[in-house]
Amino acid sequence: MKIPRCMSTQHPDNVHLPFFAESPDLGGEDEIQEAYYAYSHLKCDEQMWDAEGKEVDGFVVKKLLTKFPDFFSDNRLGKDVFLTIRVPNPKEEKAEAKVLIETLESIPRSFDAANMYFKDDIAPIFEVILPMTTSEQGLDRIYNYYNKFVVGKQFYPTIDGDILISDWVGEFKPHNINVIPLVEDKQHMLFSHLLLKSYLSDKDFEYQRIFFARSDPALNYGLLSAVIVNKIAHQRIHQLEEEISVDLYPIIGVGSAPFRGNLRPDTVERVIKEYPSVQTFTVQSAFKYDYPPNVVSKAINQLCETPRSRPHYMEEERCIEIVERYSEEYGKHVMKLAPFINKVAKYVPKRRKRKLHIGLFGYGRTMGNHRLPRAIGFTASLCSMGLPPALLGLNALTQKDYDFILTQYINFEEDLRDALKYFNPENPFTPKSISKKVKELALDYEMDEKHKNVTDYIINSLRANKTEDLSVKILMAANQRRYLG
Repeated sequence: MKIPRCMSTQHPDNVHLPFFAESPDLGGEDEIQEAYYAYSHLKCDEQMWDAEGKEVDGFVVKKLLTKFPDFFSDNRLGKDVFLTIRVPNPKEEKAEAKVLIETLESIPRSFDAANMYFKDDIAPIFEVILPMTTSEQGLDRIYNYYNKFVVGKQFYPTIDGDILISDWVGEFKPHNINVIPLVEDKQHMLFSHLLLKSYLSDKDFEYQRIFFARSDPALNYGLLSAVIVNKIAHQRIHQLEEEISVDLYPIIGVGSAPFRGNLRPDTVERVIKEYPSVQTFTVQSAFKYDYPPNVVSKAINQLCETPRSRPHYMEEERCIEIVERYSEEYGKHVMKLAPFINKVAKYVPKRRKRKLHIGLFGYGRTMGNHRLPRAIGFTASLCSMGLPPALLGLNALTQKDYDFILTQYINFEEDLRDALKYFNPENPFTPKSISKKVKELALDYEMDEKHKNVTDYIINSLRANKTEDLSVKILMAANQRRYLG
């Protein structure tokens, strides 16, 4: 079984629009074209299809096969390239709960569409991602609902003594689906090995995938916490794999901004080095559309060709102690900056036709009296003010902490340098403790002067309550960074 290495996603962190976009906010037929482009031109081996928080096209398989039959004849969905659906979590997103049911019901219909074309019984969709996973029960509900009520109904008649539903409308395949937990908060990431062990205890799977968020942990607890918690979770998953003798394949959701993962075409080697045991890396919209296509496809090839290895050894107890102190300080900074973040976030381009997610506080979080934007808008707002969020919370680290973290977070200084390029030291909104810490660290970095000039303008506009051209200036600054947020 091929396990994908490079997952194209629909995260709207791009500055530039793809050539096939019909409007500034991608949706509908644009996303069908995007999936094909990711497979055929960029050579991603997986596309995440998001049924969470937006209008979803349940006929994606039929449309892909109808529009691009030659490509999919040689690159079979479900065998060579993969389409994996992210579904709503009914526990957290009540208004979207029945979208989960509709999505599960569409899987056999997609199978029929593919089978009509190729007559080979290869399921084009056989995995779904459950966001905000906090328990094995959430996974089991989906796994069992599909078995009992989507596929299972074919063995019953609608009327006593009549033909079976499968004789009436045809057989329901695939017979089973895999459910991938997407774990997004610190507590459940650190104990995801226990969640997975419990889920797998009554199943005979050859493998299991698990998805670790990277953006929302950064939004909730800061850059350092997001990296360290991920790496501890990867270590624990690797230990579980050896214990239960089931192949476990981590996925990590990395974006282009240093705060959200720092995966860009020019940082592929660094990111793989940081997370060596990760099987699948997300390639988000800025990676795909803010660099020349040949550069992007070369970087994706590098991702796909680099083999996976063991995770780094993490000194868990000391790491967690530092993370607790750091995340507390990070939270204090965010509280102070929240009014400015929310003011700027209104003018950040959306880039996708999506609704606001409600659930864990990474999805429209309340902090104190403030409701914060999602991770991309949050990052874009602070970067547009010349205060990259990767710098928040740094003042919690002593020199001993800092020296120790360099042994655990391999790219820490490189990520800080990448963030500092867009730091405006004249920003009056920057907490004094951050400015002081930046001077103390004395990292060698090169400021982007064009970006600073734009952030000067945005800062002055905020102070003068002048907002009519903020969206244009936010895009100008983002163009320098090559990511929106």
